[in-house]
Amino acid sequence: MLGKLSNTQIEEMLYTEMIGRLGCHAEGKTYVYPINYVYDGECIYGCSLEGVKLQVLRAHPEVCFEIDHVQNLANWRSVMAWGTFEELEGEEAAQAANLLMQREMTLIASGQSVHQMRKVDSQATSFVSAIYRIRLAKKNGRFEIEDD
Repeated sequence: MLGKLSNTQIEEMLYTEMIGRLGCHAEGKTYVYPINYVYDGECIYGCSLEGVKLQVLRAHPEVCFEIDHVQNLANWRSVMAWGTFEELEGEEAAQAANLLMQREMTLIASGQSVHQMRKVDSQATSFVSAIYRIRLAKKNGRFEIEDD
């Protein structure tokens, strides 16, 4: 049976999943990036090292975000959302970084492996992480459940 997820089910998935896919388009190319994220009820928050993804997002901030939970080909749920990329600075970046770190600490406590967000000074040779949010404007979800 195929169907639509309710708003409550969509919100539950956005809160509980950990990996999403961020879709963006620039200069005739479409990009899809897997990201670790946290959801606060309105926005998706993430971080990224400098690279093509940030260049594309800065130039074309309208994005698509997708998550799914797949048990098998006949039992799955998926959420698609659309929104706007915003790079954060100052207090907003600090608050978002705190949300991301809280999520990572929860994963560490549960025994799951996670990457570490790195922040380095401008003299270092490593990349500096950028903190961002996706302000969601529209969401929908679908599911399939195997009929018995």
